[in-house]
Amino acid sequence: MTATTPAASSGGPALPQERRVRTAIPGPKSQELAARKQAAVADGVGNVLPVYVRRAGGGVVEDVDGNSLIDFGSGIAVTSVGNSAEAVVRRSVAQLADFTHTCFMVTPYEGYVAVAEELAELTPGDHAKKSALFNSGAEAVENAVKIARAYTRRQAVVVFDHGYHGRTNLTMALTAKNMPYKNGFGPFAPEVYRVPVAYGYRWPTGPEHCGEEAAAQALDQIAKQVGAENVAAVVIEPVLGEGGFIEPAKGFLPRIAEFARENGIVFVADEIQSGFCRTGQWFACEDEGIVPDLITTAKGIAGGLPLAAVTGRAEIMDAAHAGGLGGTYGGNPVACAAALGAIETMRELDLNARARRIEEIMKERLGKLAERHPVIGDVRGRGAMIAIELVRPGTKDPDPQLTAALATACHQAGLLILTCGTYGNVVRFLPPLVIGEDLLNEGLDVLENALAELA
Repeated sequence: MTATTPAASSGGPALPQERRVRTAIPGPKSQELAARKQAAVADGVGNVLPVYVRRAGGGVVEDVDGNSLIDFGSGIAVTSVGNSAEAVVRRSVAQLADFTHTCFMVTPYEGYVAVAEELAELTPGDHAKKSALFNSGAEAVENAVKIARAYTRRQAVVVFDHGYHGRTNLTMALTAKNMPYKNGFGPFAPEVYRVPVAYGYRWPTGPEHCGEEAAAQALDQIAKQVGAENVAAVVIEPVLGEGGFIEPAKGFLPRIAEFARENGIVFVADEIQSGFCRTGQWFACEDEGIVPDLITTAKGIAGGLPLAAVTGRAEIMDAAHAGGLGGTYGGNPVACAAALGAIETMRELDLNARARRIEEIMKERLGKLAERHPVIGDVRGRGAMIAIELVRPGTKDPDPQLTAALATACHQAGLLILTCGTYGNVVRFLPPLVIGEDLLNEGLDVLENALAELA
């Protein structure tokens, strides 16, 4: 049966919620556009899957050749409410009709303030909070560091193995993985120090000891190499994204947060990929009761429009001097309207509950798949942020070749999936939180068939 979604477009016909493969992937029209891209777009801007999109919504992406792919990527965790959610479209169109831009730093507008008020309500903690809005996750992280340095009058920043924080010069320094993010782009910003993270699957003494031991190692390195009194901020993803969907072993994050609190260090939770219902909670750090000093958000915040934020304790956020934070497009009025529409959708549809249901379905299916295929070394994640780590059978040796081949096979069969991981051996699943269960299960069928053929 073909399902449809009324939120698939802003007034056009509803987009059929079905997998449909009419041509080779990519098809001839996509290939024509790829040739145009080759001539006009810098080679450094790559594509995971060069199918050119005509429409998208619900749980599917439709290309210019008429193929309809099940979407397990959400534009890298951006379109959690769908690619064209009704409230996002409605509010954005209304704002477009009024004005597209004035620059909040010149002549402000209510939408920016309303988004900041929502963030103060939604983010963890009952303390007084303030926000500053930006365009991208990297901008948010960079500004969080600026704010932490202004508040503490210190310079050092501590980050963690397998972390990803962006592509600006400072955030490349914060990011762990060299290729493709850092290779050839240095020198990088100084005063950045990297310490171990609690990666349970790969911890030498096993996951049961990982949280305590990794925290002890990390804090020992900070003490020896930096000195707690010199650290402005520790920056960590509560679920590490590009590094492999690593959920730090229990106890690790609370110990790091406690250390920060004891030493006057600003604890920054990078929730750019994990925030806004993605893990079945508004923010992933809530799982262990972490209340960050600052929290960075982007991706899922605005239903596909570019917006990011730093939200945190009012006294810390106010440390930067007037004019020290901002940017011409930061908190654009149309993006703010989209964010208010996305948050409205998350509340009305209870997308936290939807994410938890997605986890229930995916982990049951993937767990059974792992029992049949020893190439799946680990199934992990929370909510609709789930991953499998692929290894050579009988070992924990990463298998990036199989990972790439599996992604290609799924793409050819009409399932859009993404890979990640420091070793290039993790398949990550980020379906829209509004995806239908029939499509979710069909996508898992495609994955299962592809893995059976390859493994």
